[in-house]
Amino acid sequence: MTAKLSADDSQLAPPTTDQADQPDDQSLQKAKAEQDPASATESIDVEHSEVDEKSLLRKIDWRLLPAVGVLYLLSFLDRSNVGNARIEGLTGDLHMSGNQYLTGLTLYFVGYVIFEVPCNIILKRTTPRFWLPTLTILWGIVATLMGIVQDLTGFFIARFFLGVTESGLFPGVVYYFSMWYKRRERQFRISLFFSAAALAGSFGGILAYGIGHMRGVVWENGWRWIFILEGIATVVVAVFAYWFIYNYPDTAEFLTDKERIFIRNRLAADSDATHDERFTWGNVAKALRDPKCWLYGLSFHTMSLPLYTFSLFLPSIIRDLGYTAANAQLLTIPPYAFAFITTLTVATFSEKYGQRAIPLIGSASFAMVGYIILLANTDPQSRPGLSYTGTFFAAGGIYPATALALSWPAINVSGQTKRAVANGMQISIGNLGAVLGTQLYRQNDGPRYIVGHSFTLGYLFGNIIVSLVLYLILKKENTRRNAITAEVKEVGELHGDWDGDDDARWRFQY
Repeated sequence: MTAKLSADDSQLAPPTTDQADQPDDQSLQKAKAEQDPASATESIDVEHSEVDEKSLLRKIDWRLLPAVGVLYLLSFLDRSNVGNARIEGLTGDLHMSGNQYLTGLTLYFVGYVIFEVPCNIILKRTTPRFWLPTLTILWGIVATLMGIVQDLTGFFIARFFLGVTESGLFPGVVYYFSMWYKRRERQFRISLFFSAAALAGSFGGILAYGIGHMRGVVWENGWRWIFILEGIATVVVAVFAYWFIYNYPDTAEFLTDKERIFIRNRLAADSDATHDERFTWGNVAKALRDPKCWLYGLSFHTMSLPLYTFSLFLPSIIRDLGYTAANAQLLTIPPYAFAFITTLTVATFSEKYGQRAIPLIGSASFAMVGYIILLANTDPQSRPGLSYTGTFFAAGGIYPATALALSWPAINVSGQTKRAVANGMQISIGNLGAVLGTQLYRQNDGPRYIVGHSFTLGYLFGNIIVSLVLYLILKKENTRRNAITAEVKEVGELHGDWDGDDDARWRFQY
């Protein structure tokens, strides 16, 4: 494996590989297939007999998922560890009020929202191997510098640029998956990838507990070491990422020539990943004009507020139940571990039965139970166990619901550029909910946090409504198209005769 970028790497899944990568007989076979559809089918059958599909999928999973999962774990850790730092003395040392602390959290999402779509456009015009590790190094540096800020202004600047540098990872990886996996395979992989966020919460609690004992080393409190050590770890991992992040199937070094052809054939069954689509602003406009793309964004919008208020304020919520800072750090671990389990369980159910809206609605409803418990407990400090139980319901519903919401455009939007922009739009629109959420859990609202918990409960209910609307729209559109023309799954073979998901031969998943 090498980090050197070739000319082929600069293209997004080009339709052919170099002469060295594709023997002459395969080139002739492909040309023959283009002239004779029957021979194309025969070629695919030959490849199916020579390549074990399940083994190849496992091979791809092991090469892709751990690599990008580690980057997302670091991303979520570096954005949410501010909640752990807060109860280790951050606000006191920087002489900030609780509301000023909330402003710092908000600025992160301002930077995040602004640069979502531009980052995905850059990914489209460069390569994953270059762009994803570079982003990780940049946010790792910013995260490290947060540990040496001396005043409120420095904290504000650092949080803003942390949002800017982290903004391209998640939508970029979702788009990246769409160039490797068939539609029906993406949702499960996105959920596995997103489950790293729950693991980050667990690791964050463990690390914050351990690093908190460094109070008195150089600085009186240990919060600076949380940022510095975790930020340095991010930079170190990112440097190695230039070697363990791959580009696209046609240039991935771990694949054989036969496996590359096989992947192209299987993606052609239901995907546009094999199209030689060049970037155009017209394709960007297609996403902006599509109401469904805005609804995908609204689906995540109604989950991002619960997601980020939970991850940013859980340490404070638990501490305000009457626990010490150290114990509060440890008590954040079990809810996140439970969220990891429920995310994988719901993803497996969704994958097995081909359902998207129903498990999403069920997960959001499960999270609503948690916030009803938190609101119903009128004396949390006398009954901390009841409120702590509510955090399990909240975590166990929020994370799988968010993973499902985020997978919808990846499986339903056809057209490479349109899908890249739709993914960026979804995260941008979604994180506007997080902007609002950062202002809801104010310092004097604990331990019940009525305003914050109530807004979160309302947003979860809103997600159920949006999911139902999307379900009905997509189902109705599929019914309309069924009356016009049959579904064409061999999208990859259409090339010039394909208008993305606007084509009546495309079917949506709901």
